[in-house]
Formats: sequence, structure tokens, C-alpha cells
Amino acid sequence: MNIDEQLPVIEYPQPGLDVIQELTSPRLIKSHLPYRFLPTAMHNGEAKVIYMARNPKDLVVSYYQFHRSLRTMSYRGTFQEFCRRFMNDKLAYGSWFEHVQEFWEHRLDSNVLFLKYEDMFKNLGTMVEDLARFLCVSCDKTQLEVLVENCNQLIEQCCKSEALSISSCRVGVWRDVFTVSMNETFDAYYRQKMAKSDLSFDFC
Repeated sequence: MNIDEQLPVIEYPQPGLDVIQELTSPRLIKSHLPYRFLPTAMHNGEAKVIYMARNPKDLVVSYYQFHRSLRTMSYRGTFQEFCRRFMNDKLAYGSWFEHVQEFWEHRLDSNVLFLKYEDMFKNLGTMVEDLARFLCVSCDKTQLEVLVENCNQLIEQCCKSEALSISSCRVGVWRDVFTVSMNETFDAYYRQKMAKSDLSFDFC
């Protein structure tokens, strides 16, 4: 089954809201929408939200590869141009900085679980336990170990995928792409946009 059929994206025209509304509970739905654009039911705590944030340097590299890999987008500009568009909020879904900080402000809401992509590589077992607890799923030690092993295999498969010219799922992949000048410019912009937030990321 296509992943968008297994996990429909709420803002995509296919399969559409009518189909999503007919799915039986518990429904698993994806979205890239900012917090303020999510359905009111989520704001009211009627659904659980798992938010995965990734450090913006690795994210922009992965996003660039994604744009180049899709025939519908066929992006052919340079990475430098793409990174400039990212910093100027000229890509889909708007500003990453606003997006991630908006969800960070709701991280203590009882129906929101804020996760960091980098932590998945540091301690996947702890993240799986946090997810199970958040979703009120009871797992014994053996079940958790099997889950972690299956997730590790899936991560390894994704990182070895030949669909991407670089292993964009790796933490710290930005070091292979950013020039010194680009990194200095990005760091200055990052400090400016995140100055009022206590949210931090692991970049290596």
C-alpha cells in the first residue's frame, strides 16, 4: 500500500478530507501544517499530535534532495539558491523557524509530544518508550526490543537508499554540503531567528 494511503496527509487533495473522515479510529494522519492551521479538534485536545523537529541545516539538505527527486517539482537550481530560499521563507509551508517555535510553545500541552530527529539516533529505545507512553500503549520489555530492532532496520534501509545522491537521513550531513561562507551566513540567520527561543538542536 502507498504510504500516503496508509498515512494520509490532511492538506493533500488525495485521498481528501472526505476519505480521512471515514477512517476508523484510531486514525493516523500526517501533516506539515503549522500548529495554527491544524483542525480545531487538535487545539482542543481531542487528538494527539506527535511533532518531529530536525536541525535546520540537515533539514534543508534533505529538503533540497527531496525537491530534486520528485518529477512534479524537478528542482534544478543549486543548493546555495535553495538554501537562500529556505532562509527567506520562500518554500512550501513558510518559515521553518516560525513553524518549529510555534509547536515548541505547545510542547507542554497534554496532547502534544515534541520530539527531535537527532534523539532518534542517540537513544531510539527511549524515544519508542516515550511514544508508547504518550499513546497509552502497553509494551513489555521484549516487545519494546523488537520494536526498536525493526525501527533500526528501517532507518538503516532509508539511509542506504540509492534514491538519494547523499545519505540525507544522517545526522550532520550538512557538513558535506555547506561551504564555510554558507555556514557562517546560516549561523547568523539562525541566531537572529531563534534569539527569543530556548529550543536548541544538535548539529553534529
